[in-house]
Amino acid sequence: MSKRQESKYKINRRLGENLWGRAKSPINKREYPPGQHGQKRKKPTDYGTQLMAKQRLKGYYGNITEKQFRRAYAEANRRRGDTSENLIGLLERRLDAVVYRMKVVATVFAARQFVSHGHIAVNGKRVTIPSYQIKVGDVIEVRGAAKDYTFVLEALKSSERDIPDYIDMDEGKLRATFKRVPLLADVPYPVKMEPNMVVEYYSR
Repeated sequence: MSKRQESKYKINRRLGENLWGRAKSPINKREYPPGQHGQKRKKPTDYGTQLMAKQRLKGYYGNITEKQFRRAYAEANRRRGDTSENLIGLLERRLDAVVYRMKVVATVFAARQFVSHGHIAVNGKRVTIPSYQIKVGDVIEVRGAAKDYTFVLEALKSSERDIPDYIDMDEGKLRATFKRVPLLADVPYPVKMEPNMVVEYYSR
């Protein structure tokens, strides 16, 4: 589970972004960071720009721990190809991220809890690890009584976001197939993500 102590919406205020594109976000009313000096913005340094890009991307995926995020970067850097695209691919292959993309929960935080409580099966086997890496062709399904949970049915009906085309979702069976690893351009982020800046941050 996340070690995040503060309200998830404080991440939005701190970063000055509506990370998940939600109507409830306080940033919709106050587009500045919290605190006495929140409205006094200074021009960020190169380091500050890179740090914000990292915090934005890390925060979007449920504010995962720095250790987990750094591990994802290290793996992305180890693989062949574009490190920034590799990083996005690894983050989108997290089980909690896939469950969030399936729209069976309203937030990525709820997705993490949903997985941890044993409500998700991958290829017919119960998985309770939110960071579990999904492979192309894997089938992800909501288990048992959880299919009838009110919040699951409400999330599916929500118009806040759509299911991306790299997820083949059967809404009737609450089952999805992970078709392919997405590129940055494929991921429906509500705000601009700059994984290249994250790579620069960790490459310093």
